[in-house]
Amino acid sequence: MRLLLALLLAPLSAPALAQDNMTAPPAAPFAQVSTLVPLPDFLPGLGTLYVDPATLPAGPFLGYDHDGKLSATIYMVPIEDLTSGKAFDNLPVGAETVTSVDIYYNAGHPGVEKPHAHVVLYHDTGAHDRLAK
Repeated sequence: MRLLLALLLAPLSAPALAQDNMTAPPAAPFAQVSTLVPLPDFLPGLGTLYVDPATLPAGPFLGYDHDGKLSATIYMVPIEDLTSGKAFDNLPVGAETVTSVDIYYNAGHPGVEKPHAHVVLYHDTGAHDRLAK
């Protein structure tokens, strides 16, 4: 329970990334995920994803809507790391404003093959809907 609470509260004190990441594409070292692994350019629920490969697997991943607006910051935290007690401290967020958070299980996919939790921070009230399709 403490770990879940820490994950939820971490964005409140974590550093925000540079303002030039508010529209796609973000500045280097971020790269579009679909150019790194075999995934679609736009993933429903997450958007067009960019990540600094050096931060894998946790990220942050930056999720942009179809208009290129930063809509979410996503972390992909391996379950085995959580169960072993590994901490993910001071993860940066894509934008200072967070209006809602989704957390859900993922069995694995290209780029983060091991089972992991997706922690999705939405940056405005319409972001969830814009990333849905």
